[in-house]
Amino acid sequence: MEAAVRGPDDLPPALRPRVGSIGQALPLPLLAPNDPPPFRVVNPEGTARILFTCDHASCSVPRSLGKLGLRDRDLRRHIGWDPGAADLTLRLSELFDAPAVLSGYSRLVIDCNRTPGTEDSILRSSDGTRVPGNCALGEEDARRRELELFDPYHDAIRGTLARLREGSGSGPAYIAMHTFTPHLDGFDRPWHVGVLWDRDTPLAEPLIAALRRVPGLVVGDNQPYSGTDQFDYSRVQHASRAGLPYVLVEVRSDLLPNASSVAYYSSVIAGALESALAALGGRW
Repeated sequence: MEAAVRGPDDLPPALRPRVGSIGQALPLPLLAPNDPPPFRVVNPEGTARILFTCDHASCSVPRSLGKLGLRDRDLRRHIGWDPGAADLTLRLSELFDAPAVLSGYSRLVIDCNRTPGTEDSILRSSDGTRVPGNCALGEEDARRRELELFDPYHDAIRGTLARLREGSGSGPAYIAMHTFTPHLDGFDRPWHVGVLWDRDTPLAEPLIAALRRVPGLVVGDNQPYSGTDQFDYSRVQHASRAGLPYVLVEVRSDLLPNASSVAYYSSVIAGALESALAALGGRW
């Protein structure tokens, strides 16, 4: 029989309320010592002048949030992350010998590709699924998610880009990796790969052209979403405002069921991206 918990001193240390200097209770930290970090930087010393990012790399939830009241199978749906996107990012980082920054937590905890404080930043419902842990979220708790998860991820991107800017040469190029669900709002999405962009990048046109030379590949030009809508916080903050060439690459998630399919699409994207960067000139 488990021992009864009678008060704060009977709780594990990570769950005990903190007490301030004048005795007031302080909010518990969002992340416990055994939680994953808020981001990963892979191959930070990579030689390519390219940064790969993955805003929706993980479906993890801090233990303190109790899975947001959701089932594991819901968190592993597209509402919780971009299935397969992290694997693509890691493989491309290896192929190019380039650094990559990947988020550490589910987009349902806080979306690292949406502006904090907006309606899309912390969703109460996604694709018909209610998110109980977000429905009565206070401003202080939302801010804590921003400070402990969102900000460290973007600070890691800024730091990596700063290193890549050192020395001479072009770029760096900013490549954001995502996946998209094959069915949404009753619509079957036919594209295999989509390239999202706005008018401020020269990289999209040659990349789309290179991808369309791959036999049988259905390529979306600003599909299944449009980069002109500027919904993508990460690209605007880190690439557009800095004048960097960029693209958001989307791969349909059902095309990535295993390691061999990830290897295939990574190779296709790498070949097209290499051609597109060569068309821009400079050293990448």
